Amino acid sequence: MDDNIEVLIVEDDIDINELLCNILIKEGYRVRGAYSGSEAKMCLEQFDYDIVLLDLMLPGICGENLIAEIRKVKVMPIIVISAKTAQGDKINVLKLGADDFVSKPFDIYEVVARVEAQLRRYKEFSNSKEESNRLIYKNITLDLDAREAFVKDKQLSLTFREFEILELLMKNPKKVFTRANIFQTVWNDEFLGDDNTINVHMSNLRSKLSEVDSETKYIQTVWGIGFKFQE
Repeated sequence: MDDNIEVLIVEDDIDINELLCNILIKEGYRVRGAYSGSEAKMCLEQFDYDIVLLDLMLPGICGENLIAEIRKVKVMPIIVISAKTAQGDKINVLKLGADDFVSKPFDIYEVVARVEAQLRRYKEFSNSKEESNRLIYKNITLDLDAREAFVKDKQLSLTFREFEILELLMKNPKKVFTRANIFQTVWNDEFLGDDNTINVHMSNLRSKLSEVDSETKYIQTVWGIGFKFQE
């Protein structure tokens, strides 16, 4: 097994968490255990994981809310492992964005097999994304080869500079860019302190995104610094 694969296990029961961690470590994975939804959210904000194993009944942030938060920004597989075995609960978490559901009590070998299956599908998906040279963030898809932008499958009419700004932000969704950063990268020229140029382009880009998807905030102004993608 590829020992570079990172697994996050979110389970408040210490014995179950340690059991899953030990089993997956023996299988060659790099594993981190989190014991609450709040701790898991912090881990997900600071590190990248290839797969998440998630209980639903968690202190802090419940599993259902955590799935919804993850799916706003990440596409890695989520396997729910829960004692909530009602059909409605299973359907609900799958609709929220979970990829698989394992009921407690579970068979450890079944969990390992499901982890391997989800990682295999994820690798195939990631490879196909790289081949198509696309960036995806929330409801935006950016086709870098065709130089086309889509929100909810509707194509946006962007200027060259707007496309370049959107590409810069999507490639670095957690980074805050100053106006100087943006100007020097997109215009490939020295920034002479003309904030208005960046502000106008940002305003136009926000308007075009909002026209198609008014319910989702994409570009956040970080006062006194610059801009970043809204998490």
